[in-house]
Amino acid sequence: MRYVKAQDVLPKDLLKLIQEYVDGEYLYVPRKNGNQKSWGEKSGIKHTLQLRNQDIYQRYINGITIPILAQEYYLSEKSIRRIINEQKRKCS
Repeated sequence: MRYVKAQDVLPKDLLKLIQEYVDGEYLYVPRKNGNQKSWGEKSGIKHTLQLRNQDIYQRYINGITIPILAQEYYLSEKSIRRIINEQKRKCS
């Protein structure tokens, strides 16, 4: 999220009205309903992690052990097991 100068985007009348309530303070304006994006949508990290998790599961099916996967992906063995279980549920 980046900051936008209110004076650059708001009409002067509206800016003066807002200043009556929050003069010189930071103000967060939430997105309109229906415009919200879920976590990871904007940056693409959600999709990247889904691909990584699918790759981990596929490699596990092909015989790569959990300790080796944990080491290669810099994750704990517990995290690898969780990913494998989630992927199993998605496939069934």
